[in-house]
Amino acid sequence: MLPQSLVPYIGLAAAFVTTFCWLPQAIRIIRTRDTKAISLPAYGAFAFGIALWLVYGLSLGDLPLILSNTVTLALQLTIVGLKLKYG
Repeated sequence: MLPQSLVPYIGLAAAFVTTFCWLPQAIRIIRTRDTKAISLPAYGAFAFGIALWLVYGLSLGDLPLILSNTVTLALQLTIVGLKLKYG
């Protein structure tokens, strides 16, 4: 069992890693404009799920959930938008 004092830091670390793991993908697509390997239904569904997490975080007033899901949603919508633009 983890000490309770570590729990918020683990949550923040998890939010940071799972949020910024999408940055290399977004940068690659912006640079190459190559979206052939990107599944629009998968990224669209993921973006929708993240939007739901954001609403959940807002309803709880949970700042880590709000911040991480706002950034993740922005990255996902960027990827989805580029997929729609470049096919």
